Amino acid sequence: MLFAPKEKGQGLVEYALILVLVAIVVIVVLALLGPAIGDIFSDIMSSL
Repeated sequence: MLFAPKEKGQGLVEYALILVLVAIVVIVVLALLGPAIGDIFSDIMSSL
């Protein structure tokens, strides 16, 4: 019963680490694909 708060804290830390890793992956993907996506939207806007 003394270890219950540690387990809850450990679970929260694990979820936080997963969220940080997902955020890093999203940032890297957007940094790599951002210019290409911008070019696509520019082409669409110029054709309109």
